[in-house]
Amino acid sequence: MIYFDNSATTLIEPSVLKTYEKVSTDFFGNPSSLHRLGDQAQQILNSARQQIADILHCQAGEIYFTSGGSEGDNWIIKGTALEKHQFGNHIITTNIEHPAVTNTLHQLEKLGFDVTYLPVDKTGHLNPEDVRKAIRPETILVTIMAVNNEVGAIQPIKAVAQILKNYPNIHFHVDAVQSVGKALYKQLKDERIDFMTFSGHKFHAPRGVGFIYAKNGRRIAPLINGGGQEDNWRSGTENTPAVVAMARALRLTTENEEQQAQRQNQLRKILYDHLQTLDNIVVFSQMDASFAPHILCFALKGVRGETIVHAFEKEGIYISTTSACSSRKGEQPITLSAMHVPDKIATSAVRVSLDENNTMAEMQQFVIALDKIYQHFQVLN
Repeated sequence: MIYFDNSATTLIEPSVLKTYEKVSTDFFGNPSSLHRLGDQAQQILNSARQQIADILHCQAGEIYFTSGGSEGDNWIIKGTALEKHQFGNHIITTNIEHPAVTNTLHQLEKLGFDVTYLPVDKTGHLNPEDVRKAIRPETILVTIMAVNNEVGAIQPIKAVAQILKNYPNIHFHVDAVQSVGKALYKQLKDERIDFMTFSGHKFHAPRGVGFIYAKNGRRIAPLINGGGQEDNWRSGTENTPAVVAMARALRLTTENEEQQAQRQNQLRKILYDHLQTLDNIVVFSQMDASFAPHILCFALKGVRGETIVHAFEKEGIYISTTSACSSRKGEQPITLSAMHVPDKIATSAVRVSLDENNTMAEMQQFVIALDKIYQHFQVLN
């Protein structure tokens, strides 16, 4: 089996799974309990929080645990809307965001909030000046993804941050779900960023756990009220085993990150170069530094994306149409539509997404399978 669908989810790392099992068995107490078992659980939870903060070069008190990326995006956006509605009702985003962002904003629009959806260029990148032009006195939030999940375009986060330094009262949120382990954090992190969203299952942690970074001094209203966990920001008994496992996964994924990202990019270039030799192939991802090293999106004209996905599956290779969240619904890729790719080509798009475990041998086998599938459909056409 060759698994090239890592932007959808990653395989849990074996030692991370062992950590999850050990914590589940040995530290099963409720961290809020006053007895020894509760204290042990609280200590190991705090240790995981500090470990994540050290990796992100922030303070432990700026890390809050969630159930994953969707909750994180919902919490920051709705939490800002609730916290700052008396100061304004305008939010700025792009038209290529993950559904966890766009659908949240659509819900807020029904409640009277005004959202500006900024366009991207033909490569899937935002123009930072469009953010400046869109800012109004009533703007309360700018929310932009770091790495596009469909084509891999890295958004100009630092340029937007520079603009927002002149608007200190506007919250700046970055969906960083696709950026972990790709040697991009230094390129993206900026002191002007107020909130960032992360999801554990994108970097070999268990599903159902994630975290947000929330800069000290910035406030958002809680989405989940209850027993006051997470410093009264996010109630609910903490998922201690998953949190501790996630902290380990983050550490392992970010070790030797530069070399691992470079290797993924080398594999991606092999596929990119080969695709350039084939007629009727359109490649949407590019090989320059404005694209992440692990995502490559392309289309075989005249063949629907899901057909290509199943053709590769018969070869024991797993890829996806563009976004895993929309692939089963048969929806047109959001990003390609925003890039003004014609419908008949966009519906043929597929995504290859790599991680540090993929090998040269796998990519070579993928290219062989690609040629076989390509020839099959060329004959049919």
